[in-house]
Amino acid sequence: MNRRDFIKAASLVMASAAAGCKSTSSTGGCTAEKSITIERTGCDFEREPLIRPFGFKGGALNSLWQSAAMVQSTSGKRGIGLSTYSVLWSDAQVFVGNSESGGNALMFAMTNHALNLLKGHSFTDPVVLNDELFKEVFEYGKKICGRPDLRPTFALNALVNVDNAIWLLYAKEHGITNFDDLIPERYKPALSCRHLKAASIPLIAYNVPINEIKSAADQGYFFMKIKIGQSGTQEEMLRKDMERVTAIHKALDGYRTPHTKSGKLPYYFDANGRYDKKTSLMRLLDHARKIGAFDQISVIEEPFDELQDIDVHDIPVRLAADESAHTDKDAVVRIEMGYRAIALKAIAKTLSMTMKIANTAKKYDVPCFCADLTVNPVLIEWNKNVAARLDAFPGLGGLGLVEANGHQNYKNWETMRSYHPCPDAAWSHTKQGVFNLDSDYYASSGGIFAPLPHYEAMFK
Repeated sequence: MNRRDFIKAASLVMASAAAGCKSTSSTGGCTAEKSITIERTGCDFEREPLIRPFGFKGGALNSLWQSAAMVQSTSGKRGIGLSTYSVLWSDAQVFVGNSESGGNALMFAMTNHALNLLKGHSFTDPVVLNDELFKEVFEYGKKICGRPDLRPTFALNALVNVDNAIWLLYAKEHGITNFDDLIPERYKPALSCRHLKAASIPLIAYNVPINEIKSAADQGYFFMKIKIGQSGTQEEMLRKDMERVTAIHKALDGYRTPHTKSGKLPYYFDANGRYDKKTSLMRLLDHARKIGAFDQISVIEEPFDELQDIDVHDIPVRLAADESAHTDKDAVVRIEMGYRAIALKAIAKTLSMTMKIANTAKKYDVPCFCADLTVNPVLIEWNKNVAARLDAFPGLGGLGLVEANGHQNYKNWETMRSYHPCPDAAWSHTKQGVFNLDSDYYASSGGIFAPLPHYEAMFK
């Protein structure tokens, strides 16, 4: 599909939606609203090195690209959105089949393609626009990556900055300065809470030293995300995972938190699809029982590769879908297979798609939380805005739940924090394992509508 055909198709979809829409509210998602025409676009990126190789899915990252997208309307208003590319997370086969920079370059090309499609295009509803972009960019990605089986998350990851830029432009055109007012009415059922606190989840990757794990617990972090599914054959992986879980559980023995009934620290295992069958996962759970860690397992994320189509109703712990819940339709499939939680990633699957997934999960009474992609400090606030408004996660006594691990992994984290519009705000820091979400936080929406001089300088 060329750009002219894309614009025509998107216009027809939006016109159809407008015909059935009776609301004229700027937050109601009605496509009969003000039409915004995009005149200019642009994109750029920066490489940010990591402290150490960041291991998961049996592979490892050495740096992460921070990409910015700019969209400018005919009125002269601009939206600048950010994204962090994670090729290994979004499609491990693309990561394996290319150099680390090569994989990032493919994703950047998809971002650029989306922005080229937008030039001269008019829109009224960011969610409808994102749906149309996703279809086109996904097909384009299959071609340039040479992979007909490209994972949809790869295209969504490429669109995060574009989607954020569109939402910010939409907000400026409509005079919106608060995240609550940005949420369309049709998605508010899933995003209507206002937590006073959100648990901050640190990440324990394969090679994080035990002393750093204990240091995190000393600082008050209590909901521990532990990467499992290490490199090697299935037997080698299982042996390494058992040894790692044993060492971590032993190190955290004796730590307590006021945020759980038992007082013990909850564990969140993330396998990133590395287990090939239920019997292997059950062996890990049997080992957890043996060492006394089983009752502390709050959730296991994405244990099996989505292509295996494994029903998980009989797994005795709560399983969460992440990569496999690419879209709202995929989330339904996972829920019907027995998954009892969804890891949302507004910073990896776009805010537009995340709202749709959250709303679907709400209809099925399936809890959600927000997982990180090792994003920059500004993007943490986008994720936190979603986490702050989701229903409380089970077993946490009324807390929201959001992962934030950038401080553990980026070499230049403090410099990156200086790009945050409110780096000194109390709500932008974790204190005793939680983000305190006071009235100032909600009034400022985590600073996402504020100017970003560092990134704006890319588009002078």
